[in-house]
Amino acid sequence: MINITELISLLNLEQKDSHHFVGQNYKTAWGRVFGGQVLGQSLHAAYQTVPKNRKVHSMHGYFILGGDINVPIDYHVDAIRDGKSFTTRRVVAFQKGKAIFNMAASFHLEEEGVDHQIIMPNVLTADLLLTDIQQAKSLEKTDPERYKKLMTSHPQVFEFRPVGKAIYLQTQNSSPLSHIWFKTKEKIKGDIALQHQLLAFASDYSLLLSATLPHRKELDHERMYYASLDHALWFHRDFVIDDWLLYAIESPSASNARGFARGSIFNSEGLMVASVSQEGLMRKYK
Repeated sequence: MINITELISLLNLEQKDSHHFVGQNYKTAWGRVFGGQVLGQSLHAAYQTVPKNRKVHSMHGYFILGGDINVPIDYHVDAIRDGKSFTTRRVVAFQKGKAIFNMAASFHLEEEGVDHQIIMPNVLTADLLLTDIQQAKSLEKTDPERYKKLMTSHPQVFEFRPVGKAIYLQTQNSSPLSHIWFKTKEKIKGDIALQHQLLAFASDYSLLLSATLPHRKELDHERMYYASLDHALWFHRDFVIDDWLLYAIESPSASNARGFARGSIFNSEGLMVASVSQEGLMRKYK
């Protein structure tokens, strides 16, 4: 994926009827449908069926089967409830007649109420940091095959600036905490619905990998299989994704070949704009 226009085109589904949509696939280097793509597309489908004055405040999805990047995805939306303040939608994604993903989303009218948040972590700002690609540059000579794989799988639309060493470059165990600044490389024009869809896409990056931090020394010598099992997002405040956002991630637990991670997302002014949680498979190849 080269630019933001291609990503927006990917998220904007073809509408077959009022509650049926079809999406194409991001051609990943690893050969399976990227979870963030399905999150963003399913949210786009749900948004098309709700009143324009309602914004998503939460979405909860389960990845059921690995998706085939060569087969379009059918999204079917169920209008579960249309209330006075809240609208609820369920979206099920199908390939070859089988459900590969399902998601529930809730939309809400804007209302006034109490307001508080946790404080953004005190970390270096994005302008003082290298991108993950700049950090990985030394691999071009020392491990060219790995460097090529990293470049192929990296989402060129986004720029990521880790606070500290990028997780995939770490070989020593550390606390299960990571902080990553990110934004789109290009400026975009779009309403809050598009911002939500783009954030859903980006939120799948680095989240599960944070659960590997206490085990990097061991896992560096293992062939591992990673897959998202479920993913939840809560949208607290409006934001723009072409300005720096801080992804503050922690992994409270990993067990039974599953890792759990949760993240808080802040804008550059310290406002908390979203929360994320995910559990994923972390299985050693036998």
